[in-house]
Amino acid sequence: MMNIEDTLAKRGYLNKEIPEGLDLKKEINRLKEEKNAVILAHYYQTAEIQELSDFLGDSLQLARAAQETDAEIIVFCGVHFMAEAAKIINPTKKVLLPDLLAGCSLADACSGEALMEFKNQHPGAVVVTYINCDAETKAVSDYIVTSSNAEHIIAQIPKEQKIIFAPDKNLGAYLSKKTGRDMILWDGSCIVHEAFSLERIAQQLAENPGAKLIAHPESEPPVLEAASFIGSTSALLDFVEKDAAETFVVATEEGILHEMKKRAPEKKLIPAFPEDYSCQCSECMYMKRNTIEKLYLCLNYEKPEIIMEEELRVQALEPIERMLKMSEKIK
Repeated sequence: MMNIEDTLAKRGYLNKEIPEGLDLKKEINRLKEEKNAVILAHYYQTAEIQELSDFLGDSLQLARAAQETDAEIIVFCGVHFMAEAAKIINPTKKVLLPDLLAGCSLADACSGEALMEFKNQHPGAVVVTYINCDAETKAVSDYIVTSSNAEHIIAQIPKEQKIIFAPDKNLGAYLSKKTGRDMILWDGSCIVHEAFSLERIAQQLAENPGAKLIAHPESEPPVLEAASFIGSTSALLDFVEKDAAETFVVATEEGILHEMKKRAPEKKLIPAFPEDYSCQCSECMYMKRNTIEKLYLCLNYEKPEIIMEEELRVQALEPIERMLKMSEKIK
């Protein structure tokens, strides 16, 4: 793994000055065309990055987009493990991430070495790993899943097969309940989704009669039990767009509200409150490390670039390809 000193050294481009008055959106679009680059962005990015993206999606959709693109350069506006996945799929393409410090609490919670040790403690179990993990962790996994396809993939694993699920215990517990599989859960969680306060959410619902709570399955069990609908990022978007309710309290990273408002402009969308009473937001500090300024510098200087040893890439590719194959029927 790259240490922090190496990481900061590779971010030297951030010290470059941006000319005063430069139209960043115009320059980013010009650079994309000039360099045959594509911008892939997650729904949790800032609104202006979402608007500049060539493809906006959740983890499964972005993995597919990375697999299918014919661009020479992929700029991944998300977090580090997402850009790594794009590089795993596209070894000959240059994959860039606006800020290498855009990490993930789930990825940090489960190293490949620790997961292998855990696997050795449970002989005969296969490892199903949420895509929110680094390349080393993917390399020791049997299956990679996203919140969109996890239930579908687990259903294809023989019922007598023991399963380890890592690294998100909340998603794992939800999937165990949904599939009826008694899975062995790794003890990890997302810092955004574990921070939601059921007490504050109940207050939000009381202040908005008729509102529905919708939640991502990375949220903790009490929040999920209170939710009218539980689903992946893309499923939450579809639900808001199609459901008859007029008001929704949304328990996931609030960047999704930008796309929700575009799809359902007539509806009232309220980000669920975390336990911290000084905060009325549900932002991922890692996702929001990417800014339009960093995106411009990244494209202009073509760094920081995701670099990976070929042996590791090949090992991590196998479970990703298995995921894409097993989830072909999912839209």
